[in-house]
Amino acid sequence: MFGQAPQWVLANGVPIADALVLSHPEQCDRLRAACPEAAPTAVLAGDPCFDRVLAARPYRERFRRALGVRAGQRLIVLNSTWNPESFFGDGGAGGDDLLPALLPRLAREFPVDEYRFAAVLHPNIWHGHGPGQVRAWLDRARRCGLVLIDPLEGWRQALVAADAVVGDHGSVTFYAAALGTPVLLAAAPLHELDPGAPVSDFMREAPRLDPREPLREQIDRLIEHHRPLPGPAAYTTSVPGEAAVRLRTLFYSMMGAAEPEWPASLDPLPLPGHEPVSVTAPLHVLTRVPSPGEVVVTRWAGSPPAAECAGGEVHIAVHEDTRDVDQLELADVIFRDGLPDDPRFGSPAVWTEEVLQRHPGCALAAFTVGPAECVVRLRGGKPLRLLSSPETAVDPAAAASALHALLGAGEAGGDVTATRLAKLVADGGFAVRVGARRVRVRVAGLHPG
Repeated sequence: MFGQAPQWVLANGVPIADALVLSHPEQCDRLRAACPEAAPTAVLAGDPCFDRVLAARPYRERFRRALGVRAGQRLIVLNSTWNPESFFGDGGAGGDDLLPALLPRLAREFPVDEYRFAAVLHPNIWHGHGPGQVRAWLDRARRCGLVLIDPLEGWRQALVAADAVVGDHGSVTFYAAALGTPVLLAAAPLHELDPGAPVSDFMREAPRLDPREPLREQIDRLIEHHRPLPGPAAYTTSVPGEAAVRLRTLFYSMMGAAEPEWPASLDPLPLPGHEPVSVTAPLHVLTRVPSPGEVVVTRWAGSPPAAECAGGEVHIAVHEDTRDVDQLELADVIFRDGLPDDPRFGSPAVWTEEVLQRHPGCALAAFTVGPAECVVRLRGGKPLRLLSSPETAVDPAAAASALHALLGAGEAGGDVTATRLAKLVADGGFAVRVGARRVRVRVAGLHPG
């Protein structure tokens, strides 16, 4: 029993701690069975970490916005503990490491506008391999939109924000299940766990990821048919919300001092800094125009599934900061994000003109100036603004690709394109459908100056 066996809690047959803080009577029972000598030191004081997470749940949408999750997107958190049989290891199968092997499939199977991925890796992974090595291993995935969560300060907020967690036998996965979040196990080495512990029961009951099957279908099915398992919530703490009070009472009693008069409390989880979506890998953009003034957009950071491309048109959209610089010459749409008054780019109008001059194969350039707005320029045209409601906005770069599709930019003649554009302006813009969402995008002229 890891953490409760005599070698962990005794020194020369004597308990090493005056008080051993536990969160549930079940842990007290297991301590009594594993090491009776240490049982008198057990104190039932709850779980301050979980209490902070529970208190943060009303701010879930803020945490999601901080991670760059848009309305309608699903945030999938990939979590791994640190041993060789973890999700970041081989899962106990003795083959390739699971998570690194799955990452290219995430880019191919999950449209970037419908899913957001974040990785929570145990601090020992970062410490054992070094931050540089970990980032190098995950470099391509990061360019496809994966965000790496701070392993000490950000993982709790990521759990609150998550729509689903793909994990292993680590505590973060168990915390996710305790919150009622859908969990899919990519690795579950039961032989490493105490068979009588609640986490072992959870590992036996929770659904498993099958790496041989389509990943998106498994994630969607997990979320849509989720039924929380009762064990994790019941056994994480028997006194939810009471850890601050119980721990302070314990600490002051050990010091032999009177407690302060003011209520005991825990620091709230801080709001993380904004982590904007930055997909610099070339995007394959599938567009369909089901009716005039409406376009369906699906973008992948990898080669799109061939079956999904029937009946639509595919073009290439590339971030100017891409490492795949050869793809800039093949791009139909080139985009970037930045502040509109950034002197390095002159202005969005200047940047769009320079991009079209530098890349003669590009039909449209788009400079994103905010979460719901970008400045676009067609070849031979004037700069325009694309705007949508900030509360429901799609990625402005996706709106730019939609405009490219509606205008037939690069295919239709200049007069035809101008006529189509004039009609869009007169109609008040166009509609973009991304996944299940339909968002109205307005087309407007650029403000003078």
